[in-house]
Amino acid sequence: MKSVLRGDLATALAVIDTAHVQLQRDRETVDRVASAAVVLASSPPATPGPDGPVSVGVLAHRLGVTPATLRTWERAGILAPARSRTARIYSPDDVRDAELAHLLRRGGYPLEHIAAVIEHVHTAGGPGPLAASIDQWRERLTARGRAMLTGSARLADYLTFLGRTHGNPPTSSDG
Repeated sequence: MKSVLRGDLATALAVIDTAHVQLQRDRETVDRVASAAVVLASSPPATPGPDGPVSVGVLAHRLGVTPATLRTWERAGILAPARSRTARIYSPDDVRDAELAHLLRRGGYPLEHIAAVIEHVHTAGGPGPLAASIDQWRERLTARGRAMLTGSARLADYLTFLGRTHGNPPTSSDG
């Protein structure tokens, strides 16, 4: 609204466009999380190897990625394996997180989005509770979308009012 009041309609519209793009990204994220939750819920629980926890090399081989990829995911906040003096140790939950990260990465998601999804899994208490929270997440997105539509309609009404009282709606070239 500050941009509109300054007469900079182009900036105001760019801010609105950016908000709509972010809302669409959030909808895509919740859809990906929902798909991942279905996959996680239908797959057997991740188990460590027969000899105990899974090492970085074993997990990398299992996923078909390099150990460097797993270390990159760790730096991005996606994975947090335990460490011994000489190695990273992946628990069943770490394996589940790596499998989910791999699934989302193959879907084209950037690392920061994957880290947020993994955080949702952790916050929800695992893939089962996550599936239950997805409906609430979608409801919040719907409420945000409706609020954005309402705000856009009110802005359009305001610009129409300005156009009637001043002859034209404000633009970035009006001073």
